Amino acid sequence: MNYFLISAAFLSFIVGAVHSFLGEKLIFKKLRNKSIVPELPAAPLKPRNIQIIWATWHLASIFGVSMGIVLLHLSTSESISLWVIQPIAWAMFLSGLLVLIATKGRHPGWIGLCGVAFFCWLS
Repeated sequence: MNYFLISAAFLSFIVGAVHSFLGEKLIFKKLRNKSIVPELPAAPLKPRNIQIIWATWHLASIFGVSMGIVLLHLSTSESISLWVIQPIAWAMFLSGLLVLIATKGRHPGWIGLCGVAFFCWLS
């Protein structure tokens, strides 16, 4: 059992879940009118723009949780596949770097994303 990969998996789960929860609470709740998908405009964006941003927002969370599932499976595998772990690590690291640069470090998501990459590289 690889505890670094277990740590990476659970951190990936946490980042994905927190991302969706806080996005709904802090951003999309104000743009919803008794529906699951936000329907209200947020100038200068039209409702259809908000809807694709909402879908993309949750896609990122789904991908994060999915990567966590893959890492959790790999943590119990007899042979660890670097062909799987390395792309996940680099994707998480580059995503974290993107968030760090785009928000000048004010958004904490970069810490979680880079943390997943770090644990993958330690494995």
